[in-house]
Amino acid sequence: MARAAGPERRLLAIYTGGTIGMRSERGVLVPGKGLAAVLRTLPMFHDEGHAQACGLPEDTLVLPPACPDQRVMYTVLECQPLFDSSDMTITEWVQIAQTIERHYGQYHGFVVIHGTDTMAFAASVLSFMLENLQKTVILTGAQVPIHALWNDGRENLLGALLLAGQYVIPEVCLFFQNQLFRGNRVTKVDTRRFAAFCSPNLPPLATVGADVTINWELVRKVRGQGRLVVHSSMEHNVGLLRLYPGIPATLVRVFLQPPLKGVVMETFGSGNGPTKPDLLQELRVAAERGLVIVNCTHCLQGAVTSDYGAGTALAGAGTISGSDMTSEAALAKLSYVLGLPGLSLDGRKELLARDLRGEMTPPAADKLWPSLRGSTPGRGVAQLLSLSQEAEDVRDALAPSLACAAAHAGDLEALQALAELGSDLSLEDFGGQTPLHSAARGGQAGVVTMLLQRGLDVNARDKDGLSPLLLAVRGRHQGVIGLLRAAGACLSPEELEDSGTELCRLASRADCEGLRAWWQAGADLRQPGYDGRSALHVAEGAGNLEAAALLQSLQALGPGPLRCAGPLAPFIAAPDLLVARDLLPLMSQAHPGEPGVSALPEAPLGLKSGVWTHGLNRKHRKQSESRPVEECPLEPGVPGREHSLHWLFPKWVIEGRGEASASGADAGSSPPGPQFSGPSTRLGDAEPYNERLLDWAVPRKVGG
Repeated sequence: MARAAGPERRLLAIYTGGTIGMRSERGVLVPGKGLAAVLRTLPMFHDEGHAQACGLPEDTLVLPPACPDQRVMYTVLECQPLFDSSDMTITEWVQIAQTIERHYGQYHGFVVIHGTDTMAFAASVLSFMLENLQKTVILTGAQVPIHALWNDGRENLLGALLLAGQYVIPEVCLFFQNQLFRGNRVTKVDTRRFAAFCSPNLPPLATVGADVTINWELVRKVRGQGRLVVHSSMEHNVGLLRLYPGIPATLVRVFLQPPLKGVVMETFGSGNGPTKPDLLQELRVAAERGLVIVNCTHCLQGAVTSDYGAGTALAGAGTISGSDMTSEAALAKLSYVLGLPGLSLDGRKELLARDLRGEMTPPAADKLWPSLRGSTPGRGVAQLLSLSQEAEDVRDALAPSLACAAAHAGDLEALQALAELGSDLSLEDFGGQTPLHSAARGGQAGVVTMLLQRGLDVNARDKDGLSPLLLAVRGRHQGVIGLLRAAGACLSPEELEDSGTELCRLASRADCEGLRAWWQAGADLRQPGYDGRSALHVAEGAGNLEAAALLQSLQALGPGPLRCAGPLAPFIAAPDLLVARDLLPLMSQAHPGEPGVSALPEAPLGLKSGVWTHGLNRKHRKQSESRPVEECPLEPGVPGREHSLHWLFPKWVIEGRGEASASGADAGSSPPGPQFSGPSTRLGDAEPYNERLLDWAVPRKVGG
């Protein structure tokens, strides 16, 4: 990360109001319109000669050259109406975030001109709203209007424009009195002095003097190339409660009542509070009701700890440590986390305890991820997490290899920890392999699913030119092959070059599993070997009748496996790997609401809606407790049709733990967490299968 490149840097300055543009009316300051017109008259903010020479639009201003080969141009977007920052709320900050989103592709950076009274709140809220931020966003303002002879507004605004234009600092920042702070680390500490803000628990990101000094080791790095996401569904029903000596429990009870959903509680010292039983009981009752309480110290510096019994008592009442967050950051984080959809209460508490946007000093890895110590990759990740921020380059260098090791071992928690650390899971290790290669080689379907959902390249090649799909084929990992194929994986011409010889070798050994894996990966089973014979000829010549029958059946289907229409495609080929509740996220993305054949765009192979309502024919299910899937015919409606999943579900499906109702409900117990109505089980295991999964198994032939 260094100075921004390019001869022109374009910025959008969003003017929301505040002291910087205020004018005096009847002896009081009120928001003043026309800031752009004022800036146009000031040579330090606009080079009129250069603007005319270049024919710049009327709404575009250009700064005098700060360096010989670069100009900073900016447009002032004035909000209607303008606000005194005391009137700003989450609603207005959402509008600012959405404005940035709308103009994100047009500008290299953004400056938000804001009143100082709530600027720390605004900076904190915007830092959580703007996810995957890869451009500089700087808030600034003034203690004295820019029209006054002696003011700080000119210096603050000019510094913000120059920093946003000349440097790529992908954070929400606040610039004031020659210092650039991380936005969610600041608080206002003075009403009159020009040094109105401080960052008590993190040094400035940059300092401006005769030179500009950027503390790059503190600047958060861009991770990946994800698009900007604006989280506009912030929870408004959050509050701030400051404890004081002798605070009545009855007052606390009234404050904690609905509709309040979360509260930041400012406590004494290192997170201590009164230990009166009635007060602790009120906190405990509120926490048990689902109210989220974050414990922050009202001290300017330091963090919440468990050093004192008074602090431990509050933790025992259900509060969450806010570490060294400012109250502004804690309130913004609480609003953000409570506004995220689909999270459990425990999931929200877990997020609140983690560093998400640099708003807190991360806790030690063994406290944040205690279960990482249970595996070798996990221990490596825990040690990586424990490195100081100054050792970020070391972490970046080690993360790809650790991610690959965790993927091969199936350690989802270690991978998740690396992702939350900010590691790019698509990076290659020293051998050119991504974690997807390692997971495919190890047959780790759960990891493959997680990585595909994160957008990893399904056809990436390592230094030997091998794809994850070929590695899964070599390992006979049919479930992983199905996941990769459904995500668009295909074998390259180079990988298929000697496939005929490999198929003949498998046929000579009657390796049906290997043959099925190659077919499932899309290989043409009729491809001749080095001597011109096909795998079928070799199997018949060797007397391997089972392999010959398999090859005949697969060749009749043509190259490529059967795939299902819809988001469950990856799992039709993974009968022994995933439980039904693992499929819900993919289903909800593609088809909101209840899954079923009727939700699909078509019913291939002539299947009608309702044909698979109950999966397999009940009459046959009653005849035997245990039958191979391929022997169970479909229900009436597809006469003479062989079971279409014959080769995709070669294992036995064992039934007999309660008869499922027509609605899909089952008498057996269901595991915790989101699930279908009916048992959430593994297909192919000795447990009742889930009929609703087969409702989505509408096969179609791919290719041929």
